[in-house]
Amino acid sequence: MEQRAIDYELKGVTMCGVACIPDDAKGKLPGVLVAHDWRGRHQFAIDQARLFAEMGFVALAIDMYGDAKVGTNLQENVGLSKPFYEDRGLMMARANAALATLKAMPEVDPSRTAAVGFCFGGMCVLDLARSGADLRGVVSMHGLFVAPAAELCKPIRAKVMVLHGFKDPMATPEQMVALGHELTRLGADWQAHAYGNAAHAFTNQAANDPSRGTFYDETTRNRAFRSAFDFLGEIFS
Repeated sequence: MEQRAIDYELKGVTMCGVACIPDDAKGKLPGVLVAHDWRGRHQFAIDQARLFAEMGFVALAIDMYGDAKVGTNLQENVGLSKPFYEDRGLMMARANAALATLKAMPEVDPSRTAAVGFCFGGMCVLDLARSGADLRGVVSMHGLFVAPAAELCKPIRAKVMVLHGFKDPMATPEQMVALGHELTRLGADWQAHAYGNAAHAFTNQAANDPSRGTFYDETTRNRAFRSAFDFLGEIFS
């Protein structure tokens, strides 16, 4: 596949995305945003974009922090992600800028786009949907559920899939139920899969740290990706 650097800007900040495009692409293909965890647009995010490209989509690993900033330890990750937890309007604006960039790619059918996010990125794609963005669907994998201020939220046009570990200490079962009520109020077509033996970051081997409630689980990871691919097949058909 082709891997291409794609820069885009918002309010003087340059975001450094990485697009993955199938070699045998013919005509315009569905496009998938891939939103990174709290470390930034590192290799894990690019690897996930490559996985979606292998399934026949144009995938764009987005850069929420700008300038391809990547955290290398807990303190740096907190510092990079904190402004977005505190300013959800900023999160929505950056996610929408990435979506506009994806739609403008010549290989992408702008009427068939979706977004998949991991951990912090799960919140990003949920906020993209909450912003009323025009895309077919979003998938949150072990994402965070805390709702933004009500005035930031619009009726949701995207279908929503939530793939979540029931043991996740960062997004509890109670928060998952609250998210369901919120998505219903916002008019979303939504579904949630709770994996009983999984916690946070179940798709990411590098994030394996049981002391913090994060551990990789291959079975759950495979189940989640099968569900995500089925979902994308449904919304792009």
